[in-house]
Amino acid sequence: MTIKNFSIEYDAINNDNVFTNGDEIKGRIILETSKEMKIQALVFTAKGKARVVWHESYGQYDHRVYWADEKYYEVKHHILREARQDGSEVIRQGRHVFPFTFRIPHKRIPSSFKSSIGKINHKLKAELKQSMKLTKTTKTYFTFVSKGDMDTAGLLDPQYGCKDKKVKVFGSGTMCLDVHTNKMGYQQGEVLQIMAEIKNNSNRSVKPKFTLYEKKSFLAQGHRKLNIQDILKDKAEAVEPSSSTKTMTKTITIPTELPPSILNCSIIKLEYRLKVQLDIKYSPNAEVKLPIIILPRTQATKQQEHNHHRQQQQRSQQPAAAYGFETLGASNYTTWNRAANPPTMDPPPPYEEYPLYPVIYADNL
Repeated sequence: MTIKNFSIEYDAINNDNVFTNGDEIKGRIILETSKEMKIQALVFTAKGKARVVWHESYGQYDHRVYWADEKYYEVKHHILREARQDGSEVIRQGRHVFPFTFRIPHKRIPSSFKSSIGKINHKLKAELKQSMKLTKTTKTYFTFVSKGDMDTAGLLDPQYGCKDKKVKVFGSGTMCLDVHTNKMGYQQGEVLQIMAEIKNNSNRSVKPKFTLYEKKSFLAQGHRKLNIQDILKDKAEAVEPSSSTKTMTKTITIPTELPPSILNCSIIKLEYRLKVQLDIKYSPNAEVKLPIIILPRTQATKQQEHNHHRQQQQRSQQPAAAYGFETLGASNYTTWNRAANPPTMDPPPPYEEYPLYPVIYADNL
């Protein structure tokens, strides 16, 4: 086999190996051959694309497929192209390294996402073209998290909802639920504070419940596929019958591994809701739903958390007092879409035969 290795790789720029708008991705295409060979072209491509597809049955013989694609950017760059009259270029035996640099566009691009129905991929690809042979392709995916859109209407506005309920089954009277939150947008790891006011003018006791859930919507060809899943649940003490107005405050910490909301993709939506309900036995629950937008943590916030974690580790390594406390282990959460760090590589050797190419910009696409 003439080609021993054909691969593409990139360098991480932070501990999470995550990129965002405007970041530069530096990497290299590696081609290793066992003997001299001719090629027609070596092409580098960076692409961001979303796709959804699902099947539905409307009877024994009526099966339908709904699908849709959406492309955000696609950049192609010829690393090598035909240089001889016969339309080929000679590559000598050995290991050849072709560096590349690509800058992610500053425009609105949805974050990386993956499910059984839809996905949003950001990938780097290299194609090796040879005469009378199939094109060889190698690719790798990188994790992209879009910068939080602080221009979203109502992002920092207080949220409010209310619900009145009449008790008719096995009881009588009315209930009223008022729910307030300080704002709609929260960063990963931030505390969400909920204030609930309950008026129970019935002869039934009622128990407040709090739920943070995600809502995934997939849209294609005028149809929608919906997936709803609870993330966090909590409850409060029961409010007794015919009691005075009771006000309670509940706090929920947004999980740091929770993926940010996706609101800038026309075929995939990732939304969050806060649901507060009054659990009434033998009767439909009274509930209020408020929108929640999850924003990605800034790099400064992550650095502060990293420094705080290091300080805690240093304290835990100090000698304990006579009656010290056992150190608790770190949480076992898995970071959302965390890509494996690429292998550490030595600096690429000088490659005099082929020039280095400038940064590839995609903002004007």
